Amino acid sequence: MTKSFRSFSDTARAMNEVRANDSALNIDRDTRETYDGAFIEAHELAKLNIVDTAEKLDMPDPDQAAAAVDLMLRTMFDVFRDTRMEEFAADLAWGFVNSFHMVSKRIEGRADDAAKKLKDMVNEYDPSEIYAVELEDTQLLCQTLDGCSEAMACMRDHAGEVFRSETGRPFNTVRGSRVSSKLTASVIDGKDFLAARAAKRREEHNPTGPVVAFSGGQVWHDHEQLFDRLDQIKRRIPAMVLMTTGMNKGADAVAAAWASSRGTKLVRMDLERRFGHKAAFLRNDRIASFRPVEAIVCEGSGVQSDFARKLRNAGVPLHVFRLADQRPMTPTTTTRRA
Repeated sequence: MTKSFRSFSDTARAMNEVRANDSALNIDRDTRETYDGAFIEAHELAKLNIVDTAEKLDMPDPDQAAAAVDLMLRTMFDVFRDTRMEEFAADLAWGFVNSFHMVSKRIEGRADDAAKKLKDMVNEYDPSEIYAVELEDTQLLCQTLDGCSEAMACMRDHAGEVFRSETGRPFNTVRGSRVSSKLTASVIDGKDFLAARAAKRREEHNPTGPVVAFSGGQVWHDHEQLFDRLDQIKRRIPAMVLMTTGMNKGADAVAAAWASSRGTKLVRMDLERRFGHKAAFLRNDRIASFRPVEAIVCEGSGVQSDFARKLRNAGVPLHVFRLADQRPMTPTTTTRRA
């Protein structure tokens, strides 16, 4: 059946509906589950600043959010594909992903400020009703901002995965459990919330689990080879934590993209530049001190050779990849990976 349109705007809307449906079909089950877990309403009310009254606002629909991110990024690549502007699509897409990241960090900063105020209030107990109301408002503010930050980070990670697949390059409070004669339920809620938030942060910044170490040179293009091997390791060690030498390009960037796409904790062991030319080798020592259960080494410089030697001497099973073992480079326009 042929459809007719009365205006260009009607045509554009119809095209967007088709694209949105296609994008929704592109979302795999793992991504949907990630969105469902991130777009949670911990409270029926939302508060985005300490001044305004709390409102009954829903989170965005997770399926629509996932489809929108997919549509936004892939449409840009589709429009530029096979044109003289194709090479700029990746730059624009990177900007979109980075925007999600920057906004997520900004929301996280506001949440941290609210959490600090909440902590100060809990430590300076006041039995007045005004105090109780302000405490509850501050807690709701912190909770709302934490939820928004997590949802934004979820979209950032999804956008990053779309970027990788297109370019071939990586890029809750509960009532208190005890109530004394001195503390009100509001104060106990605040303490429980802060404790839960702190525990979550500790796990994010000091993740627990078997460490898989990774180091590679700054020149590396075969991401599929590394994705396949990391997938194999994760199937054997589901709770693994990936620890890399923290480079922003090459093999380490591929590993970081894999961790983001697979929901695996990533620890970037950055250089301590105060040690000068010894910094990279001392970093290898620090990684070895975590007693990795396995390690991947991609050919690079003497730093990677030192990394491999130290881990081999420590009895760590190594997966070694040479530059010559990479698959031939293919145009980014045809590089796709689910």
